Amino acid sequence: MNSGLHFHIDANDGASRRFTVTITVNGPFSGNILEFRFPRWVPGSYFIREPIQHLTDLSATIDGKSATAKRIDVDGVRIQGVSSAKSVTISYRLLAIEMTCRANHIDETHLHMMPPYTWMIPSRGIEKNRLDQRHKVTLDKPKKWHTATQLPGKEGEWYAEGRDELLDGIMESNANEMHSFEVDGCIQYLKIWDSGGFESSLDRTKEFVSAMEKIVREHYALFGTPDWKEYFTILHLTEAGRGGLEHLRSQTSMMPRRALQDGNEDDWRDLISLFSHEFLHQWNVKRLRPKNFLDYELQKEVHSDLLWWFEGLTSWLGDVICLRSGAWSEEDYRKDWTRKMKRHLQRNGMEHESLQESSHDAWIHLYCPNSYSREVHISYYLEGELAVFCLDVEIRKRSKGEFGLDDVLVRLYNKHHIDAEDPGINHADIKRELVNIPGARRLGSFLDELVSGRKSPLVEDAIKKLGMTMVPEKEEKGAWLGLNLSVNSGAVKVTSHHSNSPCRDFIHTGDEIIAVNNLRIRNVKELNAAIFDKIDNEIEITICRQAVLQRVAVKPISNPNYKVKLDGKGNKIWRSIADTKQ
Repeated sequence: MNSGLHFHIDANDGASRRFTVTITVNGPFSGNILEFRFPRWVPGSYFIREPIQHLTDLSATIDGKSATAKRIDVDGVRIQGVSSAKSVTISYRLLAIEMTCRANHIDETHLHMMPPYTWMIPSRGIEKNRLDQRHKVTLDKPKKWHTATQLPGKEGEWYAEGRDELLDGIMESNANEMHSFEVDGCIQYLKIWDSGGFESSLDRTKEFVSAMEKIVREHYALFGTPDWKEYFTILHLTEAGRGGLEHLRSQTSMMPRRALQDGNEDDWRDLISLFSHEFLHQWNVKRLRPKNFLDYELQKEVHSDLLWWFEGLTSWLGDVICLRSGAWSEEDYRKDWTRKMKRHLQRNGMEHESLQESSHDAWIHLYCPNSYSREVHISYYLEGELAVFCLDVEIRKRSKGEFGLDDVLVRLYNKHHIDAEDPGINHADIKRELVNIPGARRLGSFLDELVSGRKSPLVEDAIKKLGMTMVPEKEEKGAWLGLNLSVNSGAVKVTSHHSNSPCRDFIHTGDEIIAVNNLRIRNVKELNAAIFDKIDNEIEITICRQAVLQRVAVKPISNPNYKVKLDGKGNKIWRSIADTKQ
């Protein structure tokens, strides 16, 4: 049934960096007052962002005649005198300059439309069930542009079935080619836009499409071919930006453009991982959700203790699928493992925050860190991934490689996806499905301790169960200060401390290192040379703190040589993780 709501965008003035939104609501109205509210956060990104800050030139009409649109609260608009009206229209312009995967962006070459950043939603004045009906969505844009969106319809005119489809119906409109391929009757689309207008290598793009196809097939081998028959990947290439956000049957991902340039294997590997992660979210976030996310409340924070599962498990399994599918080689997987372990070991707040606590406090921690955050806070992405890895290994060890945590996910998905009789999950659902896996009957308390305890998972022990060991990436000799540093125009500044840094209580983040034992320091190489033979010997470091020179005494220690690299071929349990399901 049609809702009588029409959402429209005029994107013909990209040079202004703004586009115009018009929303028309047809009667009947349930009272004399009609109110609209902007969503305050974007599903998948747990931070109050207040997109209404970008709104200007607000106006309204009632049956074509000018009416007063009054701003209310931090997120709303009120129009009075609507009780007998046939239609009410509001119009406003939105600044769209934020270069992230979570926001609107427009210029002369494209429009990226993020619905929660764009559509004000009626919150008073119409029957609530109208929001669950079919909404009309239209776009007026330059003739040469073509639009990628998961919304059904035709170019320039689509429809959204209900509020959640409307608020997840992203759009990328530009003049670039739409790449596509088919897997098991499902069409995958890729729409690329470069922020500087740089033209990517067609050969490299074809390689990426080939990697996407491998990953899609591996997902289908695990979950089965989905009911939805189209999926859209929007890829933004920038100078340095990186991120991704999942949507129903689509994703927006952002990577440095060098990811599609030869000779940048780390970024290439990251691009493939990012696609797999966001694609996996179709099953683990968009269709399998925490119970309290079944009907998003977008005007205030909604907390969940399960983000370690929905992001940590997605990070782990997304990369495992890269390996299983052949989109990554085993060498790729091992290199990425080293990168993750460096992050894990350099600073770890797991003695101060559990995975459940980190999940709950995402709204105040993950998206607003400071230079000391990692001492007491953790990332439910990284630490959740490592905890999930340990749990998976334990399942496989006890089941002799027959089952893993991916089997738990599939069972949870089949029972609790959003269209199932019992949609949504909580911790008890995960635990129940886990202990029903053959061999995992006694792992319930293991799971509880893993996610509620304030301690690091025993990653090295799990690796040994796979027939491998952890070793240093390379032998680092000389003394060590345990500082992360930035260098700009000869100024060496402290950005953060490693765990067990001997400088932690003497040198602050933001301090500039001027000299060591009166020897001027202009870069990291000079600093390492100045302290190399000073293990356990007191040295004098001259720092500049808030424009004042100070001298501090520090005793460097031996380099810890973190064990971050996988060594060994692995055993049958490892093969049960790494081998394809196809």
